[in-house]
Amino acid sequence: MNSSQDRFSIANILLVDDRPENLRVLYTILKKQGYQPRGVVSGQMALSSAKINPPDLILLDIMMPGMDGYEVCRCLKEDENTREIPVIFISAKGETFDKIKAFSVGGVDYITKPFEVEELIARIENHLTLYRLQKQLQEKNWLLEKEVRNRMLIEAALSKSNQELSRSNEELEQFAYIASHDLLAPLASITIYAQLLEGRYQEKLDEQGKNFIIKIVKGCHRMQTLINDLLEYSRLGNQENSLELTECNLIFEEACTNLQAAIRNNQAVVTRSDLPILKADGFQLLQLFQNLLSNAIKYRREEPPIIHISALLKEDSYLFSVRDNGIGIESQYTNQIFQLFKRLHSTKKYPGTGIGLAICQKIVEYHGGSIWVESEYGKGSIFYFTIKKYS
Repeated sequence: MNSSQDRFSIANILLVDDRPENLRVLYTILKKQGYQPRGVVSGQMALSSAKINPPDLILLDIMMPGMDGYEVCRCLKEDENTREIPVIFISAKGETFDKIKAFSVGGVDYITKPFEVEELIARIENHLTLYRLQKQLQEKNWLLEKEVRNRMLIEAALSKSNQELSRSNEELEQFAYIASHDLLAPLASITIYAQLLEGRYQEKLDEQGKNFIIKIVKGCHRMQTLINDLLEYSRLGNQENSLELTECNLIFEEACTNLQAAIRNNQAVVTRSDLPILKADGFQLLQLFQNLLSNAIKYRREEPPIIHISALLKEDSYLFSVRDNGIGIESQYTNQIFQLFKRLHSTKKYPGTGIGLAICQKIVEYHGGSIWVESEYGKGSIFYFTIKKYS
């Protein structure tokens, strides 16, 4: 048996002929070729056999008593369980009319008796190949449709989750804004009354009492700073889209002006490369620059801070970098520092609320970008962030 025949050695073929001697001839030929033939002697038996155990191919005689081959084929094609099975008519009738009728009821081929064995086998193999390729294609289409349905279900679930998450975030931001705003008034009252106590009853207080008041006032100031930062963080989620053409060079200069005292007091050297024009929220971009520059100045080493900002076009976005020579960040913390209230140092050593970098991340994400840091502990850090270019 050759490789082509071996490929179809398990093919199940139904033989339909009312003459047993014809069935025996076909059965012997196909069995020698390695197929699994089975025979029936009437059209009704053919329909029952095909329905109970669908074959891979049917060889069908035309002239049979009761139900001829044309009617058998018509019934097979009307049943969804058997309509895809290829039917090859095999008959002594060789008129063109007979062949046309055979194809019109759904036959895929027509072989005239007496036939050549080689031709019979070749046609059978050809239609088995087409049938199996069709089945494989149907199976792949079914799997593809199933995958599409599953993806649609997943996307629908994700969309619903995102909507719920977005609504939850909006409610949380609104709550944080309202709660923070309402906390400022009583906190201001505490600060004022503590200062009044210090002023009016200073001579009646001992050193411990004066120290308590100083700690109360400092604590209030720290709480006010924390609440103001939290309010600022909350406002970022509630602002309307206000993107406009913004010159980053001017934003940089304004940030340096606002940080002039810190730059002068720390003898910092702050420089830039030529920065691009972006479609952005100018005020938020100013916050971003100021927070990153302020951090670079604050977390300095003994020598004066050296800070440089540059931007490089990468495909459809600008990649900004803020490089410093500060104390650096240990590698295990580089993915944590953008979390809200995350601090790596005590407030005594480095004052702050732990919200600045969270605000930076929110601003960058608002502009459709991302922010990250690369750092070598004790040698400095590079903060990277991306913003889409103006088009």
